[in-house]
Amino acid sequence: MSATITVTHRHGEHVAVEAGAVQLMSYVYKPDPVAFESRKPYAHPLRTLGGRAVSGYRPADHRWHKGLQMTASHLSGQNFWGGHTYVPGDWYQELPDRIGSMRHDEFAAFTVERDRLSFTEGLSWVANGGEEWARERRDIVVHSVEPDLGSWALDWGIELTNIRDTALVFGSPTTAGRERAGYTGLHWRGPRDFGGGRVLGPGDLEGEAMMGTQAPWLAFVGEHDGVDAHSTLVFAHAPENDKAIHESHWFVRTGEQPMVAFSWAFFDEFELPPGESFAYRYRIVAADGAWDRDRVTRYLDGHGWS
Repeated sequence: MSATITVTHRHGEHVAVEAGAVQLMSYVYKPDPVAFESRKPYAHPLRTLGGRAVSGYRPADHRWHKGLQMTASHLSGQNFWGGHTYVPGDWYQELPDRIGSMRHDEFAAFTVERDRLSFTEGLSWVANGGEEWARERRDIVVHSVEPDLGSWALDWGIELTNIRDTALVFGSPTTAGRERAGYTGLHWRGPRDFGGGRVLGPGDLEGEAMMGTQAPWLAFVGEHDGVDAHSTLVFAHAPENDKAIHESHWFVRTGEQPMVAFSWAFFDEFELPPGESFAYRYRIVAADGAWDRDRVTRYLDGHGWS
């Protein structure tokens, strides 16, 4: 049975969700102060029901990594990821005049129930210099807060519409020539103590072998410093993502920079023509303990998409 949640909305700043005296999530939409980090909303901190932190924020290696956030590392010559920009032949360069942002415009809907939060956010993707390139509808749902299972779920949906008079071209460092660097799309940065964590996928997929693969889900199991405890993050595609504008691949690292991204432009660029839209929907499950494949599969089979 789902637990009762408490939602606190500090207008103009963030939306927080709490259950059992633990803040599970804070969705921050107040603009970041540093433009170079690509101002955009993000979810941090993320915690399990047991109170374990399962997201990282502004790590020393990449200050623009902030919990769970939507990104676009290469978009028609602009960087909506933040930080250094990969330039073919010149590695990473500090190009502040290419850093775009995602501006919170409104909450078009906001519903709080006993055990569920859902809201629809309107955003604008703004290129460096102020030109608006795209409108986004973002749907966030916090649900399935289940103490018996030690887990809760966050669904994140995006519908993006090109409002330019030219196509938007989506890519990644890999499409620009760097191998195994297809990061873009919805991205999670784990806490530093998750370095060396275990990655699992369906069948016999696991570890770094999942980099660049296609699979309906990926699980990241990390061990916490200071306590004898593990936590698991499950990342899953909604069924309709199979019919999206462009196929997705997993971007994952398990070393000193634990991270996972639903990469929508890992190997190949794709275009979004003027006036057209694309949509994706994802689920992230935060769980106490070290889940194995069987437990992940049972959970996903028992929690359908609405």
